[in-house]
This record gives sequence, C-alpha cells and structure tokens, in this order.
Amino acid sequence: MIRLEGLTKHYGSFTAVDGIDLEAPKGELFGLLGPNGAGKTSTLRMIAGILRPDEGRVTIDGFDVVEDPYRAKARLGYIPDRPFVYEKLTGAELLRFAAGLYGQEGEEIEDRIRELLELWDLTRWANELVESYSHGMRQKLIISSALIHRPRALVIDEPMVGLDPKAARLLKDLLRTYADSGGCALISTHTLEFAEVLCDRLAVIDGGRIVAYGTMDELRGEAESRDSGLEEIFLKLTGGESQRELTKVLAG
Repeated sequence: MIRLEGLTKHYGSFTAVDGIDLEAPKGELFGLLGPNGAGKTSTLRMIAGILRPDEGRVTIDGFDVVEDPYRAKARLGYIPDRPFVYEKLTGAELLRFAAGLYGQEGEEIEDRIRELLELWDLTRWANELVESYSHGMRQKLIISSALIHRPRALVIDEPMVGLDPKAARLLKDLLRTYADSGGCALISTHTLEFAEVLCDRLAVIDGGRIVAYGTMDELRGEAESRDSGLEEIFLKLTGGESQRELTKVLAG
C-alpha cells in the first residue's frame, strides 16, 4: 500500500534520509521509530508529497507521489505532529474545506462531518471558530480532516500529542479497526508503549537509515534481546544504552 524505494533527502551537505526501502501493506499498522533528528518527519513529509525526494520514489496504492500526485494523495490521509489549522474557520467549515480539496461535497459529506465530530465529542463546538479550540481539540479536528475522504492509507506523525487518555484510547481503537478493515497506517511516534501494543510491524531509523525492521519478535532477534520490551530494544539499536550509563555516572 505504502512503498518506499531508495528514498533519499538532502539538506545541503547533510543527508537526512539515506536510501530507505520500506513497505507497509494494507491491513497493517506500521510503526516508524527513531531518536530526534533520525529522519522520521522528513520521510513522512515525502510520503505526503510535502517534500520532494532527491532520490528514490514513494508509491501509495501503486501511484507515484511525484509522477501522479493527485491520484496518490487522493488515497492518503496525513496527520502532522503539529495541528496547524485555519483559526478563522469553524470546526465544521474546516472539515468541509478539507473534503473539498478531494472534490467531495454534498449531503454525504455533511453526514460524514457530523459523524466525525460526534466521534470526538466535538459536536457542540462544530460552529465555533477553531481559534477557541484547545490543543487537544485541534488534534482531534486534524485527525478528522485526514479521515474525511475515507483514505486507503494514513501517515501519522506523533498521533498522541495533546490527546487526553479517553481520546488516546479512542484513537487506538480507531486505528486498529481501520487496519482490520483493509486500511494501512504508517505511524511515527516516540511513545514506545503505544507502538509496541498497537503496531503489527516496526522499523527503527537512525541517522537517516533503517537499522531494524520487522515484528517485535524479529526486532528482539536483531537486538539479541530475547525477552526485552521495545524500550530496551530501541535503546540498544540506537545507542541509547551508553547514554543511559553516562547519566548514571554523572548522577554519582
């Protein structure tokens, strides 16, 4: 469903993403993990068509994001890590605007808007300006805007940001149901517990390269940590264990 082949991105002389190959098939929740500056967000922005790759390609449901952007993006919903929104629109207007970007309008979309607002307990805020929304409410609205056109694939950067425990649980259930119904989601997160519980497969990226890829059991094998949880595996694969030991030394 989402396929990356030799994906590369340079910022001047710095290589942020270095020849990544990755495939997230339909029916699967795929986690993308890595330390700050590892290349996760650049990768997601290239998948979403916000950044253009310097080398390699991205395809969504078989359509190349660069060569056939309209059909590729029509199949994708993108949830960024920061909920930037048009503050002078109401919540309902923002969702109507998002639907219009995909050429969708009419009573079916109005029903969809009501459905999504009710799902996130935003119905009474539907006609309020977004500038009055809290950070968590804006995140819920961004999630809804990514789902408005019923995409076949989702790309999500830090989905739990700003969500209260009730909304976080709802998002987990929503994503699992979405994958079980044939959707595909590629999720970047620092919340390792969330990734370990929810994701079917995981990739760890460090220094712009994939350093581990597979199920939890396969990652345990790569890290030679048979009984470890995801946090221990992640630290071992990305050099975090040595940093933790240094912290102990500094703490006396």
